[in-house]
Amino acid sequence: MNIALIADDAKKELMVQFCIAYCGILSRHNLFATGTTGKLVAEATGLEINRFLSGSQGGDQQIVSLIQCNEIDLLLLFRDPLKEKSHEHSEVTLLRLCDVHNIPVATNIATGEAIIHSLERGDLDWRDIVNPKNS
Repeated sequence: MNIALIADDAKKELMVQFCIAYCGILSRHNLFATGTTGKLVAEATGLEINRFLSGSQGGDQQIVSLIQCNEIDLLLLFRDPLKEKSHEHSEVTLLRLCDVHNIPVATNIATGEAIIHSLERGDLDWRDIVNPKNS
């Protein structure tokens, strides 16, 4: 699976801790991240991460592009719901496109853990559910 990682500044440490905890599972997948988040996670975990620009410099839009091309299967977007953002339209676009393309999204650690445990068990293959191969 191709998994995208994005974290607001206030949630970057939480993303790092999440990736440390689930490093074994994440290591079996292709990871993509906005610049700073990717750098912090890679340094803390040793995971190979395809890094884009920082979110505020267009990294969010680079991930949007992958979503539009059906190249992302899961988005972990740890966001700070209490802080207004100048690039909030990017988040809305990300969430809307994930809905359009049936891509699971975790916007907090509780949902992230639920999804990652399902991924570990092999329960999740949304592409087959949404676009069955035998139809």
